[in-house]
Amino acid sequence: MVAYCPVMSMDAVFKALADPVRRRLLDSLHQRNGQTLLELCQGHQMTRQAVTKHLGLLEAANLIATVKRGREKLHYLNPVPIQDIADRWIGKYERSRLRALGDLKQTLEGDADGD
Repeated sequence: MVAYCPVMSMDAVFKALADPVRRRLLDSLHQRNGQTLLELCQGHQMTRQAVTKHLGLLEAANLIATVKRGREKLHYLNPVPIQDIADRWIGKYERSRLRALGDLKQTLEGDADGD
């Protein structure tokens, strides 16, 4: 049995967020929560098994939660771990300055993620 360790939990979140495919899956759930595996596979040039593996890592990091509905499994975004990271790593700095610098960077460089 493994005890809950916030640092280990944050490590899993950072690892999950490090992959662009997983970030796109989270973006998809942010746009429309409660999607099935088939719905999440759309727009990705990957097999269902590959998407399932990514979803498993997101679920292990507690970034998504699933609910069974008949034979389907619905995936829901859980933003709490991301908020925990923001509180731990960004909260201790001056948010207004960081926000202003982020806005300036985005304006000067354009939005690299396409949002």
